[in-house]
Amino acid sequence: MHNSWDVVVVGGGNAGFSAAQSAREHGARVLLLEKAPREWAGGNSYFTAGAMRTVHKGLDDVAEFIEPPHTDRIDLDPYPAEEFLGDLRRVTGGRCDPRLAEILVGESRETLGWLHELGLRFELMFHRQAYEVDGRFRFWGGLAVGAVGGGKGMIADHLAAAERRGTTVRFGAHVTGLLTDDGGAVHGVRLSGGETVEATSVVLTSGGFEANPAMRSAYLGPGWDLALVRGTPYNTGDGITMALAAGAQPYGHFSGCHSVAWDAGADPTGDRDLTNQLTRGGYPFGIIVNAEGRRFVDEGADFRNYTYAKYGAEILRQPGSRAVQVFDAKVLGLLRPEEYEAPGVSKVQSDTLEGLAKELGIDETALVSTVEGFNRAVTGERFDPTVKDGKHTEGISPAKSNWAQPLDTPPYLAFPVTCGITFTFGGLRIAENGAVLDTAGQPMPGLFAAGELVGGLFFFNYPGGSGLTAGSVFGRRAGRAAAV
Repeated sequence: MHNSWDVVVVGGGNAGFSAAQSAREHGARVLLLEKAPREWAGGNSYFTAGAMRTVHKGLDDVAEFIEPPHTDRIDLDPYPAEEFLGDLRRVTGGRCDPRLAEILVGESRETLGWLHELGLRFELMFHRQAYEVDGRFRFWGGLAVGAVGGGKGMIADHLAAAERRGTTVRFGAHVTGLLTDDGGAVHGVRLSGGETVEATSVVLTSGGFEANPAMRSAYLGPGWDLALVRGTPYNTGDGITMALAAGAQPYGHFSGCHSVAWDAGADPTGDRDLTNQLTRGGYPFGIIVNAEGRRFVDEGADFRNYTYAKYGAEILRQPGSRAVQVFDAKVLGLLRPEEYEAPGVSKVQSDTLEGLAKELGIDETALVSTVEGFNRAVTGERFDPTVKDGKHTEGISPAKSNWAQPLDTPPYLAFPVTCGITFTFGGLRIAENGAVLDTAGQPMPGLFAAGELVGGLFFFNYPGGSGLTAGSVFGRRAGRAAAV
C-alpha cells in the first residue's frame, strides 16, 4: 500500500466517515485510519441510538429520506431552525459558539439528505420519541429521525458506502502524532511502531477523552475516573492531545461531558450487543432516589431529550455514585422494553415499598417517607407524556415539574443506576470550514477536525440527537475543505 494520500482521516465513527466521504466526492484519495480493531468498528457512533436532530417542516418534509412510516396516525410538528437554535442555546446556558451553532442548525436538514444519498437509511423513531395517545402517535422533544438499526445500522451503512465509493479504511492503526514541517504545516501522521503516512491534509475525528480515566479526573474532576464508559474504550483523547502538542487552541467546556443514568451492573466500557440499551431514560415517569432514599433531581424538569445528558453527573455526586429509579405499575407501559427489559438488566420488584427498600439495601423508613411525601405533594391536571403537562409537586424539594403521579399502584419496580459517560465537551477550536485554529486564532495549514473532539458547541448539557448531526455537518465541511 502506498503511504501518501490526499486526505487522511483519523477516527472511524460517524464524523470520520462523513469527512472521508465528503473528501472522496471532491476527488481526493482518502485513507481512514481507525485505532480500534475491525470488531470494534464505529467508535462511539456504534453505541448510539442513531438519533439525529434536524430542522424540518413536518412529516411530508422528512418523508423524503425516511423509510415508510407504515401508519397515517402520526402527529409530527415542524421543528424550525429558531426552535432548534433556541433549544441549543437554552440547554448550554447560552455558551454555545454562535457561528458553529448556526451552521449545525442551518445545515442539519441538508446534511441528512446528503447522508441518505450516500446510502444511509433513516426512519421515524416510534420506539423512542413517540407515545400513542388517543389513537395517534405523537412525537415529542424536537427529535423524530434516527438511523435504521440505530448506531449499529449507521456504521454498517457508512462502511458499505465507503467501500462503494473507494475510500480505504484501515483498522488497528493507532495514530500517535502529527507530521509537521518547520512552519508548522501538517503533512501527515505518525503511527505506533514508527510508521508514517504522508498526506496533503489530515482530518481528526477520533473523539473525546471519555475512555481515559486520568484525563477524566484531571479535566472533569475528582470521582470521574470511577464513571462507567458507555461506548468504545478507544476514545482516549489521542487526537486532542496530539493537536494541542502541535499548537492547536483548546476550546469549549473541558470540565463538562455528556453522561447518563446507566445500568449499575454494566461493564466498565460499552457492550457491543446491548449498546445504548443500558441507558435508563424513563425517569420522568417515576422518581430517582440515592442510597439514602432521598430524591435529588427534578425528574420532570423537561423532556428526557434535554435532561438525560446531564443527570449522569448528578448520580455520580451521590453516595457511592449510585441511585435508583423507582416506578409503580401505572407507568410500566411507558418504559422502553429495549432499556428496561434488556438481558441482564439490574432490577428489583416488590408489592410493597418496604420490600423494595429491603431488596435494594436502602433504609425502609427513609424510602417510604420519601415516596409518601412525594405522593402527598402531587397536584395538577391530566397526565400526558407527550407534552410538558404541568402535573407537578408542591411543598417538597426538589420539586417535580411535570409528569408527577403518586407511586401507589403495586408492583413497584426499581432500577439501580450509576453514571455512564458518553463523550466529553472540551476539545479543539475550529473555523467554519473545519480547519483547526492555533492559539493565535489562525488556521493550522493541513489540519481539520470534526466530531466529539471539537469544542465549543455543548456546555453543561446538550439537546438529544445533536451530537451525531454535528459530526456529520462538520465532518462534511472538514472533508470538503481538506480535499480542495
